[in-house]
Amino acid sequence: MTTVPRIIQAMILLIMMAFGTASLAQGMQVAFGSAAEDSDLPVEVTAQNLDVNQNDGTAIFTGNVVVGQGQMRLSAPRVLVVYLADGTGIARLEASGGVTLVSGEDAAEAAGADYDVQTGMIEMAGDVLLVQGPAALTADRMSVDTVAGTARMNGSVSTVLQPEARQ
Repeated sequence: MTTVPRIIQAMILLIMMAFGTASLAQGMQVAFGSAAEDSDLPVEVTAQNLDVNQNDGTAIFTGNVVVGQGQMRLSAPRVLVVYLADGTGIARLEASGGVTLVSGEDAAEAAGADYDVQTGMIEMAGDVLLVQGPAALTADRMSVDTVAGTARMNGSVSTVLQPEARQ
């Protein structure tokens, strides 16, 4: 069996990437975070302002909002907290106005994010940028499973692949 020179392998990869954009647009699974998070951990919220609505069981945090749970941090100008119907905890968080999510060495940005605290799922939407070390990916949407430590990017997924450095 003959071996294929590295230049031909690189060209094949480039051709596959050029014609494979439809498959990238379908979605891409990536790791996210340094470790799986436990959605049972307490959620800490800090902000400049807090408005509580007892009638509908919500609270709105505004001004430099930072939400922390375990090793994960989410920051945004505005976060709506929806409490469980029985008042025993948080059902979900809706962050808006430009959101940054950091877990371990991974970071993501988007226009907005919804976090279902019970399932540990975070849905980010609007010009999503995921940075993992030297790699950067963009997409329309990203779903983060904090329990599994994975993410799925959908809609106009794009990245630049760097070749290995020669030694």
